Amino acid sequence: MKIYKTQAEVEQDIKNGILDIEGDVEFRCSISISAVIKVAGNINARDINAWDINAGDINAWYITARDINARDITARDINARDILYHAFCCVYRSIKCLSIKAKRNIYHEPICLEGKIEYKEQEKSLIGEEVEVKVAGKTYKAKIVG
Repeated sequence: MKIYKTQAEVEQDIKNGILDIEGDVEFRCSISISAVIKVAGNINARDINAWDINAGDINAWYITARDINARDITARDINARDILYHAFCCVYRSIKCLSIKAKRNIYHEPICLEGKIEYKEQEKSLIGEEVEVKVAGKTYKAKIVG
């Protein structure tokens, strides 16, 4: 099992925007990274803030992610764009997401023991939008690119 005790240790293992871990991992610190997390085993953590999480089982207090793709999810709160789970998703308080669905034909609907599932609105992308930018008293027109 890989054990991370500091954010710096986590960042040290990120290669090309991916934190790729063989086997199980335990985060003994809160992490906030702009990377994909790939774990061959299970994740045990208190707080996770990442772009994509692919793992066996996720056991955490708080998960904030763009996408979660996991076999089983057990957490206190989940805040994500899309959640794709294998057969069972259970949280203590709340799930906030754009979409949540199971990968299997036989599955259990997500369970929120103390709260509810809240579906967020699709975030509008500003990519391609023209904006005005003021720099040193001058106004410039710019286009946002991704």
